[in-house]
Amino acid sequence: MTALNEHAELRQLSEKATQGEWWSDVVETEGEYGEGEDRASGYHSYAVYVGSESLLDMTNSTAACIHEEWDHDYHMAWDETAKRNAEFIAAANPATVLALLDDLESAENRMAELEARTVTVKLPADYRNSDGSINDDMFNTCAVVGAFRDALAAADIGVKGE
Repeated sequence: MTALNEHAELRQLSEKATQGEWWSDVVETEGEYGEGEDRASGYHSYAVYVGSESLLDMTNSTAACIHEEWDHDYHMAWDETAKRNAEFIAAANPATVLALLDDLESAENRMAELEARTVTVKLPADYRNSDGSINDDMFNTCAVVGAFRDALAAADIGVKGE
């Protein structure tokens, strides 16, 4: 499949997906984690929402990676994998994907415009013999660079030198 087809398919999928503001939040779960005597239950999982509707709940993920923090009065456990994935999915919502595809299309169009441009560089006269051929003995690098910079600037193409 070509990149163009993949972009078109991604655009169609984004347009068909649930529209609206996507966000992620904690879901309390009584699920268990740990082994043997360290086995515990209850931790924060995460879900992705649009409005008040839950789109994706990661409570039953088999990729869970439970992190714990303790202080004097409170124990907190959360699924770090679910947290990171929920935040990513909420950020990579249909509106964001469509905006990125629009930006990509604009950049590709601009690149095509720039690649299609031609610039004619008139070499300095002191490079030419009477028959119009280039005289290698009179080759002046500074003059050639200057001629190229002038021609590119006239075509509105920026040039940076180091």
